[in-house]
Amino acid sequence: MEKIEVMDKKGREKYLREKITSIVKLAYEKSEALRKKMDEAGLKPGDIKGPEDLEKMPITRKDEVITLQRENPPFGGFLAFPEKVRHIFMSPGPIYEPHCDAEDYWDTERAFKSAGVRKDDIVLNTFSYHLTPGAWVIEEGLKKIGCKIVPAGVGNTELQAQLMAHLKVSVFVGTPSFLMTVMERAKSIGIDPKRDFSLRKALLAAEMVPPSVKKELWDEYGIEVFEFYGTAELGMLAYECGEKKGMHVEPNKYVEIVDPASGRRLPEGEAGEVVVTWFNPFYPLIRFGTGDLSSVTEEPCPCGRTTPRLTRIMGRVGDAVKVRGMFLHPKQIDEALSYFPQVERYQAVIDRVGHRDEVLYRIALKEEVENKEELRESIARKISDITKLKADKIEILPKGSIPEDARRIEDRRKWD
Repeated sequence: MEKIEVMDKKGREKYLREKITSIVKLAYEKSEALRKKMDEAGLKPGDIKGPEDLEKMPITRKDEVITLQRENPPFGGFLAFPEKVRHIFMSPGPIYEPHCDAEDYWDTERAFKSAGVRKDDIVLNTFSYHLTPGAWVIEEGLKKIGCKIVPAGVGNTELQAQLMAHLKVSVFVGTPSFLMTVMERAKSIGIDPKRDFSLRKALLAAEMVPPSVKKELWDEYGIEVFEFYGTAELGMLAYECGEKKGMHVEPNKYVEIVDPASGRRLPEGEAGEVVVTWFNPFYPLIRFGTGDLSSVTEEPCPCGRTTPRLTRIMGRVGDAVKVRGMFLHPKQIDEALSYFPQVERYQAVIDRVGHRDEVLYRIALKEEVENKEELRESIARKISDITKLKADKIEILPKGSIPEDARRIEDRRKWD
C-alpha cells in the first residue's frame, strides 16, 4: 500500500485541503469553462478553502459538457493545457475526452495493485480500444506495473478463449457478462476453463456484478473477482481490496454523495449521486456529476487503507441506464427513431438472460406498413449506429400498443 492510501484522519484532511485549493486556483486561471462557472456563482479561488466549501460550486453534468463542447470544440473550455493532449477519445453523447501526457493519467495503478496484479502477470484487456477510452484507461496502470498486456478488446469470443489457454492468461479485465460469455464459448469448443485456463483474478467493471457470478467464478474455477468503478471522463474512481467491503475511493479524487436535485452533500451511508472533483492539472473537473447512485462509508477497513469506500453502484440518476458496459440514454433512442416517421411510440425493455444484458425494443407504429421485416432491420441498424448497443430483439406493434405514459426505458433486471 502507498502512503497516500493509509493516511490518518488529520493527514488526509490536510492533503485534501491542499489538493482542493490548488486545483480550484489552477482551474480558475487555466480553465475557461470553470472560471465562467465560478464567476456566475460569484466565487473566487480564495472562497474554496477545502472540502467543506465545495458545495458552493455548481455541479457540472454530462449534458452541460456536451453543450459546451458543441459551442467550443473539442473540449468545451475545460482543458487547461492543450499542448499536453496526446489522444482524443469519443464517448456516447458525443463527449470528447483528452488523454494528456502524464504517467498513469487516469489513476489506475493503485487499483490493480490492490487486486494483487503483479509484474509477472499476463493480462487480457477486453475493454474496447475503438474511440472510447476504456481500454486505454486500463492500459495506463498495467503498463506502470510492468505486466504483459493482451489488447483483446471486445468480440471474437472463440479466439479469446483459445488465447487465454495458449498464453496462460492470469488476469482478465472487462465486464462480467463478457467473461461469462468467453467461459461458455470455451466449453463449447472443448476447452475446460478449470483445467486449461490459468486465470486467477478477474477485474470487473462497467456492469453490476451479481453475487451469484462471483460465487460461481470462485467455486467452479478458483477465480477471485475484484470490482472497480470508473468513468470515461474521470478514469479510476474506486476499487476493491481483498476484504471486499466496498470500493476504496482513488486518493487522487474527492468524492461527494449528494442529493441529485439540490446538490447538497448527504450524510454518510445515505444513497445519492456520486459527484467527483479530480485533482488533474491538465483537465480539471470540479464537482462533476457522474449520474451514478451510491453511498459512502468512512469506517476503517481491515485492509489498513483509510480512504473512504463506496458501496456498490446502485443505478443511474434519471432515465439513463447502463447496459453491457455502455450508458443507454432515451435521447439516443429518440434520435435513432426520429429517422422513421412510421413510429408512434417506443419502449426499450432491459432484462438479464443468464449472465448477459438483453435489450428488447417495442415499437408501436402509426399505421400498418407493407414490409415489417425491412423496417425492423433498418431500425436495428440505426439504433446500433447511434447507441453503440445492438438490439437483441425488435417487436413491431400496432398503433396504441404502448401507453402514452409508459417509461421509454424499462429496466427489469434483478441482481440476486
